[in-house]
Amino acid sequence: MKFEGIYTPAITPLTPGGEIDKSAFAEVLESLIDAKVHGIIIGGSTGEYYAHTPQERLDLAACAKDVIGSRTALVVGTGATRTEDSVAYAKSAKEIGADAILVTSPPYALPTQSENAAHALKIDRAAGLPIMLYNYPARMGVCMETEYFDIVGQSRNVVAIKESSGDMSRVHLLACKYPGIGLSCGWDDQALEFFAWGARSWVCAGSNFIPHEHIALYEACVVEKNFDKGRKIMGAMMPLMNFLDAGKFVQSIKFGCEVAGLPAGPVRAPLGPLDAEEQDALRTIIADLKHAVAKITAGSASE
Repeated sequence: MKFEGIYTPAITPLTPGGEIDKSAFAEVLESLIDAKVHGIIIGGSTGEYYAHTPQERLDLAACAKDVIGSRTALVVGTGATRTEDSVAYAKSAKEIGADAILVTSPPYALPTQSENAAHALKIDRAAGLPIMLYNYPARMGVCMETEYFDIVGQSRNVVAIKESSGDMSRVHLLACKYPGIGLSCGWDDQALEFFAWGARSWVCAGSNFIPHEHIALYEACVVEKNFDKGRKIMGAMMPLMNFLDAGKFVQSIKFGCEVAGLPAGPVRAPLGPLDAEEQDALRTIIADLKHAVAKITAGSASE
C-alpha cells in the first residue's frame, strides 16, 4: 500500500449525553467519502481515542469498516500505553479487513529507542498490515530517532510515517536517510514544506470539515507540481492553522464540523467546548478560507 493523498483522522460524534453516536459517525464518514478523501483514520487523537474504552474503540473500527466497505482506505490506530493493548487493536484491525494500521510510541512510558522499536515490531507481527508510523513526541514523550528507524525500517510493512514533531530537520533526515519510508505531513502549517521534500500524503484533521480545500493543496503541490499555486492556497489556510495551534484542537475540529453541517456533538472530559468568542472567530476564519481557496482554484482553472 502507498499512502498518497489526504487522510482524514475522523472525529467521533457524541450524543448530548456523551455516548458515541454511530448514526452521526456514519454521516461523517459518508461526507468524507463523497469529498473523495484518499483514506480515513479511526482511533487517532482527533477521534478522541484516549477517552474511549477498549470496547468502544473496537466497535468504532468495525462500524467504520461496515460503512466504508472498500470505497476508500481504512487505517486503524493502535495507540496505547501497554504493548498488549496495541497488539489487540492491531489484531482486530486485521480481522475487520482494515487496509493499514497507525503505530505510535506508547505514551507516558518513555521507552528507549530499542524498546520502542520492539513495541512496534510486536504490533507489526500481530497484524501483518501496512504500517504508518506516527511520531508525535509532544504527546508521547519520546521521539522516534535513527536507532528506531534502523530497526523498524527492516520490516517491509513499515511504508510511511506521519511526522508530527514540528521540527523540519526531522523531515530532512527522513527524506534523505530513509527514502523507503514515505513521508506524510503531520504538522499542518508545514504542509507546503513536506510536499517540497517529497511527501505524498497529509494526515489533516481539518479535512473533517473542509476536505476540498485540503485536497486542493495536495493536488497543487503533488499532482500538478505547481508550488506557486500551492503557496497561495497555503497562505489562505494559515489563519486556520494558527487558530488550531493556539489550543483546543479537538474542540475546534468538532465545531468546524458543526459549521459544515455535520453532527459532531461535545468532546469528552477532561476537554470542554469552545466559548462563544472562539466559535465566532472560527466561523469567520472558515468562511474566509473557503472563499479565498475557491478564488485561487477558479483562477488557475481559467488560466
